[in-house]
Amino acid sequence: MAGGSGRRWGDLLQWARQQVADRVPRADLDQRDPDYIREQLPGTWLLASLYFRADVRGLDRIPPTGPVLLVGNHSGGNVPPDTFVFTLAFCSYFGVERPFYQLAHNLVVSAPPLGWLRKFGTVAANHENARMALESGAALLVYPGGDYEVFRPSWQRHRVDFGGRMGYVRLARDTGVPIVPVASVGGQETALFLDRGQWLAKALMLDKLLRLKSVPISLALPWGLNISDLAGHIPLPAKIAIEVQKPFGLDEIADGTDEVLHARVTERLQAGVDRLAAERRFPVIG
Repeated sequence: MAGGSGRRWGDLLQWARQQVADRVPRADLDQRDPDYIREQLPGTWLLASLYFRADVRGLDRIPPTGPVLLVGNHSGGNVPPDTFVFTLAFCSYFGVERPFYQLAHNLVVSAPPLGWLRKFGTVAANHENARMALESGAALLVYPGGDYEVFRPSWQRHRVDFGGRMGYVRLARDTGVPIVPVASVGGQETALFLDRGQWLAKALMLDKLLRLKSVPISLALPWGLNISDLAGHIPLPAKIAIEVQKPFGLDEIADGTDEVLHARVTERLQAGVDRLAAERRFPVIG
């Protein structure tokens, strides 16, 4: 009896996972719409400049053409201003015609109100989509820390923490592209993040059903106490500062093990975050 119940429960979980997967839009790189970005860019960049006082540096360190893997630390919960600000800065600097994509969680890509993100180049975060973007010759922004990093407590806001994930290293090696670290600060000050809630994700089995490893707990507008952040929140107007770091060329990527390269990338990222953090006098105000 116990074995039969276990199998039925496993079948139910598999069915639920498949239902969620079937609702994630297939990645279509042609959904990125340069004309749409061109129309939206002036107003959205003005918003970023006024509300988040966007400060983006070092874009000249990104190779001007060809595929490149941009690897960033991630902050801000389900309303991450670092992605918003960097995407606008990249498109402004290189022009909307240069293909540029960003990986995001399945739930973000599949949410009907967020369909406009696909026009900016947002695709579901998986290895297949990442390879497809890079092999098409595009620049690709990835956040290896994912929901583990983006929901870290606010008092760890200046810590780069990918949670041991280093698949991006293999991706760069397989596709033969340079890695460019992108350091940012400020996003984890747009709400008061209290706990990743990994224990809650396991208790609700969301780690198995939705690939959600965290059900974060935060204090955020307009909800006050905010559980899960699935409905998003109104971010506080924290100053967002982003600095592109020195790239890792193909020779450096080929040298050493995945673990060694991962350590070098995160070390360079952390050094960039530390420099940006040292310039801040107050949280939110910057």
